[in-house]
Amino acid sequence: MTSVITSRARHVAVIGLGAAGLVAVRELRREGHTVIGFEREKHVGGLWVYTDRVEPDSLSVDPDRTIVHSSIYQSLRTNLPRECMGYSDFPFVTRSSDGDPRRYPDHREVLMYLQDFAKEFKIEDMIRFETEVLCVEPSPENNRKWRVQFKSSSGVSGEDIFDAVVVCNGHFTEPRLAHIPGIESWPGKQIHSHNYRIPDPFKDQVVIVIGSQASGNDISTDIATIAKEVHISSKMVASDSYGCYDNLRIHPTIYLAREDGSVVFRNGKVVFADAIVHCTGYKYHFPFLKTSGYVTVEDNRVGPLYKHVFPPALAPGISFIGLPFMGLQFFMFEIQSKWVASVLSGRVKLPAEDKMMEEAIAFYSKLEDLGIPKRYTHFLTDPRGNPMLGTFKPEDAVVISQSDYFNWIAKQCGCTSIERWRERLYNVAIKKVFFGGDSYRDRWDDDQLIEEVYREFAKLKPNQDCSS
Repeated sequence: MTSVITSRARHVAVIGLGAAGLVAVRELRREGHTVIGFEREKHVGGLWVYTDRVEPDSLSVDPDRTIVHSSIYQSLRTNLPRECMGYSDFPFVTRSSDGDPRRYPDHREVLMYLQDFAKEFKIEDMIRFETEVLCVEPSPENNRKWRVQFKSSSGVSGEDIFDAVVVCNGHFTEPRLAHIPGIESWPGKQIHSHNYRIPDPFKDQVVIVIGSQASGNDISTDIATIAKEVHISSKMVASDSYGCYDNLRIHPTIYLAREDGSVVFRNGKVVFADAIVHCTGYKYHFPFLKTSGYVTVEDNRVGPLYKHVFPPALAPGISFIGLPFMGLQFFMFEIQSKWVASVLSGRVKLPAEDKMMEEAIAFYSKLEDLGIPKRYTHFLTDPRGNPMLGTFKPEDAVVISQSDYFNWIAKQCGCTSIERWRERLYNVAIKKVFFGGDSYRDRWDDDQLIEEVYREFAKLKPNQDCSS
């Protein structure tokens, strides 16, 4: 049962003002807290702020490199319909005459939506732009408070003391790379998708793309329009097959790279390639967070965490918004933020530290018993049932689905959980991603469901709080 006690306002820092940080600021303020947001860029939007700049180290392994925050490529479009992507009380509909009206819009339209959200709820007034957080640590004077040290783009340093810090810095900046035996002596060019923007550098080349999830599929088809050949290395196949272009092939994973420029796949296929593009995901990375080793990242598991949000020994002073990946991201950011805001005010009480730790350990043990690697800890639906990650087995047990997760949080903080229409729309869209072919974004045949969605949108009032 949720315990309700007298609420109080806290002084809270939010790190990162992308889609997670924006809604975190709004929910914290709605709950009565005072909020300061720290954003190292000039604008809100985080990941969705496109730039043609890339990092000088194309694999992004040099710890001293100049970091470019965005991982957006020029041709990127959403892989979910806009209608199910938005926050609960601020529908993601076509908002201007110069926008992208498509159901699966490009990245510019998503950024416009986030900018509109920030303007509607006057969030920018609480943001320190072009300010990088250097260190978050317990305050020496009071270990129940948190010292945040920061530096502006003009070189001015400072620090503030907060009751709590909400970490919303995203997880699409520190790349993960594929392990390829022999790659050290392979003479070709390598790049991570983090540094991919346009296909032009690959004109007339033979290119291997590692990974067949969203970015791998998008980038391989993008490059195929200009390259001599594109070869996708995928965990999902055991033999060779053709892609959507005549010059695109799909192979199993890579077995070996050789110094003569050849790459050997696990089925014995050999390709002499000019370049390898790693579409292999990202690592969680919190270089500013100093917890004396309590919060760690091990094989991409951030832990220990209670329900992916609170480190038991540091709660509620430190919380994370947006760690679970895949699924309905914006809605998840919103409902996690409602929970954090209500816990900080004292309106909702967390279990005792030992109970939270006990549950976190039990969750990790369950994953281990099911044979699920640590790197899938923050994947809400059992990865054994995800066609992108392995053989599709609907009968596989679910560790926790995103709907179960949303419903659990909603019950804790007394807010509305995921709408039925949003869940239905997401389920239809996911089937299209997996089974709808390469042009799934431009085909939609369930107008009745969309009409229902817009009827629900019409019921919303401007600036309406849908949490109650």
